[in-house]
Amino acid sequence: MTRSEEITAKALKFVDGDRYKLSLVVAKRANQLHNGEKPLVDIPNLKNYKFADIALMEIAEGKVSLDGIVKAEE
Repeated sequence: MTRSEEITAKALKFVDGDRYKLSLVVAKRANQLHNGEKPLVDIPNLKNYKFADIALMEIAEGKVSLDGIVKAEE
């Protein structure tokens, strides 16, 4: 398991270093996961993670972007 600081740093690269945008994407994706969406990453012991942690991992792997979330909600 990678440290959360490393995951966050990697995820920041996908939002051009904008922490506000990252928090927005994490919040929107965590809400989708809470509402029943399936995670896009393969994580062992998925029950041990919070939705925000899973969302951050998805962003860090490039599987989720702000554009994709905004379009999905329209």
